[in-house]
Amino acid sequence: MTIKDIAKESGYSVSTVSRVLNNRRDVSPEAKKRISEIVAAYNFIPNNNAKHLKQSTSKNIAVLVKGTSNMLFANIVEEVQKMLEETKYSAEVCYMDEDKNEVEQALILCRERKPMGILFLGGNPSNFKEKYEQIEVPGVLITNCGKELPFENLSSVSVDDIAAAKQAMDYLLENKHKNIGILGGDITLSHTSQQRYLGCLESFKKHGLEFDKEKYYENCRFSFDSAYRAMVRLLEKAPDITAIFAMADVTAIGAIRALKDKGFNVPEDISVIGFDGIELADYYNPKLTTIKQPARELAIRGVEILFNFIDFQAGSIHETVNVDLITGESVKKLTSGGEG
Repeated sequence: MTIKDIAKESGYSVSTVSRVLNNRRDVSPEAKKRISEIVAAYNFIPNNNAKHLKQSTSKNIAVLVKGTSNMLFANIVEEVQKMLEETKYSAEVCYMDEDKNEVEQALILCRERKPMGILFLGGNPSNFKEKYEQIEVPGVLITNCGKELPFENLSSVSVDDIAAAKQAMDYLLENKHKNIGILGGDITLSHTSQQRYLGCLESFKKHGLEFDKEKYYENCRFSFDSAYRAMVRLLEKAPDITAIFAMADVTAIGAIRALKDKGFNVPEDISVIGFDGIELADYYNPKLTTIKQPARELAIRGVEILFNFIDFQAGSIHETVNVDLITGESVKKLTSGGEG
C-alpha cells in the first residue's frame, strides 16, 4: 500500500494524508481519524528508504532561483535554508538570469550534483513541457502553479497571480485612477508577468474600461535599476498617468526613485502599488502599498511537499496560498476620475 492508496480508500487527498502522517495540526479530526484507521488496519509503514539514500547519494536539495535581485526569493531561500538545517539535507542554491531556462539548468545539476530534489523559485511552466520528463527526482515550483503540467514528480505551491493582480488594479481603479501605468516583465517570456497582466485586464474589464498596452505598459526586469529606467521611459510616452502598478516591490521602489528624481511626489502626484510584500516595503518612504505574498508559508509548504514525495512517494500536489492587500502610504484617492 502507498500513500496514494490510502488517499483513494479514505476519500481524502494525498496532501491531507501526508499531513496526517506528518502529524500536522491543520487537518480536521474526522480526516485524521479516518486516515489513521486505514493506516492502522493495513499496518502501513512509510517508505523510509529515500530518507537514508544519503548514505550513498548526495545530501543536497537544489534551489534554482530565477533572477538575482528578487527580494521575495531571497526571503524564501532564507526560510528554506533554516528548515533544511534541521534535517539531514543542505540547500545548494543556484541563481540564474530570469530569462534563462530553469529546466535545462536543472538537468545539468542532476547530472553533476545528483540532488535528492529540486525547488524552483520563479519557474516558467512553459519551460517544463519539453524536457522535464528527463528529470527523475521530485521538484516543486514555488510561486508558480504547475497544475496543468502532466508530471507526477512535479508539484507546486503558489499564489493566484491573476486574482492578486486584479485585486491590486481594483484598488487603484476604486481610488478613481484611470490612467494607470504598468511596469512588468516581457509577457511573452515571463509567466508571472503574463498572469499578472491578465489580472489587470480582468480588472479593467470589470470596471468597463480598456487598457492601452502600447502606451501604458513598460517592460522591465525585477530590479531597482531596470525599473528606474522603465519608469523614465513610461513618463515620456504617458505623461498623463496618475498611478503605477509595479509587478514587484523592487520594481515599485525603483519607479518611485525615478519619479522623485523627475520632480514628482508619491502619492500626491502619482500613486504606486507594488507586489510581494518584502520587508523593505514597510520601511521605505512612503511606506509601500502592496500585495503581500506569504514568503514563509510558501517556503514551508514547498519543503514539506518535496519531502512528502521523497519520504512517502506522495506524487504531485498543487496548492494555492492567499495574499493580502497591505495599505501603505503610496496610493492617493483622487477626488474624481483621473484628476487630483
